[in-house]
Amino acid sequence: MSRGIDVQLGERSYRIALEPGLLSRRDAWDAAIPGRHVLLVSDSNVGPLYAAQVCEALPDRCAVDVYEMPAGESHKTLATAASLYARLAGLGASRDATVVALGGGVVGDVAGFVAATWMRGIRCVQAPTSLLAMVDSSVGGKTAVDLPYGKNLVGAFHQPAAVLIDSGTLATLPARELRAGIAEVVKYAAIGDGLFFARLSDSVESLLARAPAALTDAIETCCRQKAAIVMRDERESGERALLNFGHTFGHALETASDYSLLHGEAVAIGMVCAARLSARLGLAAIGDAEQLASLLGRYGLPVAIPGDLDPDALLGHMRLDKKAQSGRLRLVLWRGIGTAEIVDGVPDAEIRAALVETHAR
Repeated sequence: MSRGIDVQLGERSYRIALEPGLLSRRDAWDAAIPGRHVLLVSDSNVGPLYAAQVCEALPDRCAVDVYEMPAGESHKTLATAASLYARLAGLGASRDATVVALGGGVVGDVAGFVAATWMRGIRCVQAPTSLLAMVDSSVGGKTAVDLPYGKNLVGAFHQPAAVLIDSGTLATLPARELRAGIAEVVKYAAIGDGLFFARLSDSVESLLARAPAALTDAIETCCRQKAAIVMRDERESGERALLNFGHTFGHALETASDYSLLHGEAVAIGMVCAARLSARLGLAAIGDAEQLASLLGRYGLPVAIPGDLDPDALLGHMRLDKKAQSGRLRLVLWRGIGTAEIVDGVPDAEIRAALVETHAR
């Protein structure tokens, strides 16, 4: 029996299963896919490593089409979604079809969006292969594609039918992607678990070395925290917005850098911006911001805005963020390690000042 976490949402409930080797478990796939048609979506990095393994484990009754999209955020687009719709049509996929998202956050987002919108919603099974997707994007039902104007501007809430986390896939994850995932792990500690923050401070070497016990602790702790928040606030009307700590800054950084920054790298910088802004507003001590920056730096993550990105341009991108309301930014700030809150109406001048403070000289 796999370790697991149940996300209780009535008829949209599902289980997050965690186990090394899970992608090869035929019984896990048989339970997750009751219908016949399966569109397996992966990318050019993950597909060659794991797609055949998953296809071998899928139920014999399934008619399977494998779609391998180019890797990278720049391909999380409506054009990619249109290609996936064409593949579903070619399969003859009906309402009992399943989309399987095998990959990191980009694959999970676009595959989930296609599942949410094909025939007004079909099953999606999330099979995350990156640490970032395991601890964050595969859980909770946020799906989206990007537009030239910004990240995740077209999307839908669509809970997965199951989340199958095989931590063994992290053995092939590039080191840079592993560090990017750790940024999201640190986020969970920063917003709600000071004891977890301390454990992460003590676990730098073991996490970077991919020690199984350290990875399992990080993945399970984050998934439990996110599942609990999603169960209380499925559609981000309140508490769930706290999970966006660092993300309004981070999404602007991703867009402005033309996605040369990975999501987790941008979020790491964004969290430092948010912490410094919190200090400017008297919500937290500047020492907390420096402690956060220090921990992120120990994990090899960037903590300064690249010198070629203009603070005023970043502020412009932030105004288009989905979390803005009536043209006013809603920011997730903190009261120090372990305590976050939503703050409305922060003056642009203070936001810009925090951006300037975090800018590389």
